[in-house]
Amino acid sequence: MKRPTAQISAVGRSVPARVMTNYDFAAIGIETTHEWIMERTGISERHIAGPGESTCSMGADAARIAMKRAGVLAGELDVIILSTATPDRLLPATAVDVQAALGATRAAAMDISAACCGFLYGMTLAEGLINSGAAETVLVVSSEKMSAICDWTDRATCVLFGDGAGAAVMRRSQKGRGVLSTFMRSDGTLADLLYRPAGGAATPMSPDVLEARTHLVHMAGREVFKHAVRSMAESADRALDIARINGNDIDLLVPHQANLRIIEATAKHAGIPMDKVYVNVDRYGNTSSASIPIALDEAIQKGLVGEGSIVLMVAFGAGFTWASSVVRL
Repeated sequence: MKRPTAQISAVGRSVPARVMTNYDFAAIGIETTHEWIMERTGISERHIAGPGESTCSMGADAARIAMKRAGVLAGELDVIILSTATPDRLLPATAVDVQAALGATRAAAMDISAACCGFLYGMTLAEGLINSGAAETVLVVSSEKMSAICDWTDRATCVLFGDGAGAAVMRRSQKGRGVLSTFMRSDGTLADLLYRPAGGAATPMSPDVLEARTHLVHMAGREVFKHAVRSMAESADRALDIARINGNDIDLLVPHQANLRIIEATAKHAGIPMDKVYVNVDRYGNTSSASIPIALDEAIQKGLVGEGSIVLMVAFGAGFTWASSVVRL
């Protein structure tokens, strides 16, 4: 194993209080059933943001928890990296709103956009900043208000997503703890399989865009599933190879929580039994880049892993992007 240079000092999570179950879709006119959704996705419920709950507010709440656990004050943050597919506004970055909310006046703040892989991309950037000496303490926040970009008339997509945020404080490695490997890839030739066709600078918002609902998420489900399984398997292999370990050395696999069948296929390929895989997609749905830090925080708080545990994290998302990381907590 390589000697780590940066570690996850602490994590935190924040999700909206409102829970929307599969049975609640009937109330908004979606023709689906609990059984249909569970069979295809493994999702039973998800958290949905209410009035006043934003990408910034959820991210800041998760950050405060992680910072408190790490014993880090706002003035000690050098950099804030926020991953999101749902920025509160297009200019400026949501990261600067989180910075202001935290009072982190000396931190540089920026958004990154890597869809469901955003947390792992952000971790990799944080590791590089710490390794280079450009930063000592980096806050990585992943916050998603997916309910704001869902087409609530499309049962194929609106049942999949939920809202929430997770955050991690990263600092220089101590006692052999830290990031043992990272891997990132993307393929923009497949972008049109999972995307928002309009609403950006190429096709700005207009009455026609609103009527056609092309500013909302569109997905070719079967194709996405196929690529997700293949790419997450590759990511798992590469992260394990780089760390010079195998599935038997992993204490817990924390995969992106998009679909139970994808999670099971990834675990099988990596040779990791399902009793060593953390799954909460049933209670949160797909929270995009927030899903891994939310799941990691739950696993730590439940005592499933702790200091010294080796965790494999794997994700796949729109772009397409895919990524993985092995860390010793």
